[in-house]
Amino acid sequence: MKAKTFEPFAQLKEPPYYAVIFSSLRTPQDKGYGVMADRMVELAAEQPGYLGLESARDAAGFGITVSYWTSMESISDWKKNAEHQVAQETGRRDWYAHYELRIARVERAYSKP
Repeated sequence: MKAKTFEPFAQLKEPPYYAVIFSSLRTPQDKGYGVMADRMVELAAEQPGYLGLESARDAAGFGITVSYWTSMESISDWKKNAEHQVAQETGRRDWYAHYELRIARVERAYSKP
């Protein structure tokens, strides 16, 4: 199943806020990845402190997803979410050949409207 589409740029508040940067290399098998990815986008949006998401993946399976949060506490709460923990475990076991996660505080942001 193909992942749902969403706005390419997150609509964010003025900094400071936090970015969770998830870089990953997918395995060849799908095993429900698209359905779970869609659910995680929906579930994250329901979490207190969630600000938005930006995501891209190339044909070779390398992807980057950046989620934005108001605080480290909101990121920690998201990591502890039971449904998200199932997705994390399944990702480690089935969907990702490799991944890296980084958390950064955004101090300044600007754009070209």
